[in-house]
Amino acid sequence: MQDSILTTVVKDIDGEVTTLEKYAGNVLLIVNVASKCGLTPQYEQLENIQKAWADRGFVVLGFPCNQFLEQEPGSDEEIKTYCTTTWGVTFPMFSKIEVNGEGRHPLYQKLIAAAPTAVAPEESGFYARMVSKG
Repeated sequence: MQDSILTTVVKDIDGEVTTLEKYAGNVLLIVNVASKCGLTPQYEQLENIQKAWADRGFVVLGFPCNQFLEQEPGSDEEIKTYCTTTWGVTFPMFSKIEVNGEGRHPLYQKLIAAAPTAVAPEESGFYARMVSKG
């Protein structure tokens, strides 16, 4: 896994500034999410994946994003409450970010630079990236 991704500064859903270094040695599924769209049931699916594979070093990382039709309008606290109470999310969630445009978060800048052909078109809204532990 690229050190640049692991050392990227992020903010968790509780507002704590951290890096992804604590996930070193794991396979990461990094996905931007939204709570008010047709794909919202993905939270349950992502949680099921997390539970099924966590003991094998697999971690889902959720990054809320409001860039696509404003489908993630809540505060980080509201997002956390919704995800845990409605979908039972236990996988790590992070503060709302932008994944496209001038305000694209450095993590997504690095993910896209590492695999530019694997990127979903900007208009589609969702981008999931699996990063190996290697």
